[in-house]
Amino acid sequence: MAYFYDEPSRTFSEYLLIPGYSGTQCIPANVSLRTPLVKFRKGEEPALSMNIPLVSAIMQSVSDDNMAVSLAKEGGVSFIYGSQPIEEQAEMVRKVKNYKAGFVTSDSNIRPDQTLADVIALKEKNGHSTVAVTEDGTGTGKLLGIVTGRDYRVSRMPMDKKVSEFMTPFDRLIVAFDGTSLKEANDIIWEHKLNSLPIIDKQRNLISFVFRKDYEQHKENPAELLDSSKRYVVGAGINTRDYEQRVPALVDAGADILCIDSSEGFTEWQRIVISYIRDKYGDTVKVGAGNVVDSEGFRFLAEAGADFVKVGIGGGSICITRETKGIGRGQATAVIDVAKARDEYFRETGVYVPICSDGGIVLDYHITLALAMGSDFCMLGRYFARFDESPSNKVMVNGNYMKEYWGEGSARARNWQRYDLGGAAKLSFVEGVDCYVPYAGPLHDNLQTTLSKIKSTMCNCGALTISELQEKAKLTLVSSVSIVEGGAHDVVVRDVKQ
Repeated sequence: MAYFYDEPSRTFSEYLLIPGYSGTQCIPANVSLRTPLVKFRKGEEPALSMNIPLVSAIMQSVSDDNMAVSLAKEGGVSFIYGSQPIEEQAEMVRKVKNYKAGFVTSDSNIRPDQTLADVIALKEKNGHSTVAVTEDGTGTGKLLGIVTGRDYRVSRMPMDKKVSEFMTPFDRLIVAFDGTSLKEANDIIWEHKLNSLPIIDKQRNLISFVFRKDYEQHKENPAELLDSSKRYVVGAGINTRDYEQRVPALVDAGADILCIDSSEGFTEWQRIVISYIRDKYGDTVKVGAGNVVDSEGFRFLAEAGADFVKVGIGGGSICITRETKGIGRGQATAVIDVAKARDEYFRETGVYVPICSDGGIVLDYHITLALAMGSDFCMLGRYFARFDESPSNKVMVNGNYMKEYWGEGSARARNWQRYDLGGAAKLSFVEGVDCYVPYAGPLHDNLQTTLSKIKSTMCNCGALTISELQEKAKLTLVSSVSIVEGGAHDVVVRDVKQ
């Protein structure tokens, strides 16, 4: 007969951390969130580590090159989505690896024959006040001028006024040529009291901008994650269908780490993909695998050669796998079980295979719980989809700004490779939904708040590192009544306008 587990599977919200002794050194400023990204042998350092325990999900609505750069600045890694043509994904990887910190490719561009109305529409769409005027209206065209908020007054100018009539023309601009260092560019900005400095080539084609505001921001990102060549670290998703073509293209583009994007990883298909990578590249190409929810699944992927293992089936906010197929496991229980298997495998072999909790994160403290339960890092979709840096559209819904967000198993994504079981190349039914999430603004500000909460909670537990948290953490189950007790209750909360 079928095997039955004695205990129910549980979610993060069913647990609380019990405070532990905190010494005088246990303050958030002393907490390190550095964590291994790939497997390593006992006594050795991992080939790849992160400065924060967060990666962005392999999703069309979450992880593109823009998100990858933004998250690498904070110390994490984005896995650029694989449900797109191979060359387009490889190009996104190349953009991240070729990105020069402080040099921003212009995404707000306009032709001189367009109008003030077009400028206003572009500003509303992208939120940028600096618009490059190029001959062909692209970010790499011949630079003819710049439009900023100081060049026009909406109340005194007709909407059909041509851009060429009110832009700041090229002969009045201060520019720098390709090859200028970031320090030199910032010196020019400060010397001439500029807000932005265009970088052009010898043919006057626009290459990038350096902004005054980014100087301070660069100083605020001491945790940025760089490779040995001082380029941002980036990951990419692959599938079990076209890996023989996709993997070489992504490796050639410079991807630092790959991850098999699948709803269920305890399959021979994943072993085949990992074997292909090991046969072709040895250990030089790093690849994560998953997803699994128990010790048996972890052991299978670890022995297959995975560099990390993703944990979680059906726990994502946009995932309906459990509803549709009745398969999965509560995320907290899955993480606890797999973490035990990871530790056992480490004791047996001397090889530590990091695990990634994927799904089930609703509140910031769930991240800390996942880490305490044994996760080395967490993969987040909904969390990152809310920010300016995600690739989805910002829209107005019932008077509130929202961001579009859809699952890779939805009809919109059409990502049949993620649910491939060796059958027809199509989605027979959906396992994800198409929805909206509340718009939250810039990634940096929100992420710093989240990291502050994690560090503060770790100090409450007497831990200054993630491994110390896992060693010292004490967790308790909570009843449904105590969950109510944990929030504001039996009061009328004042709605105070700030």
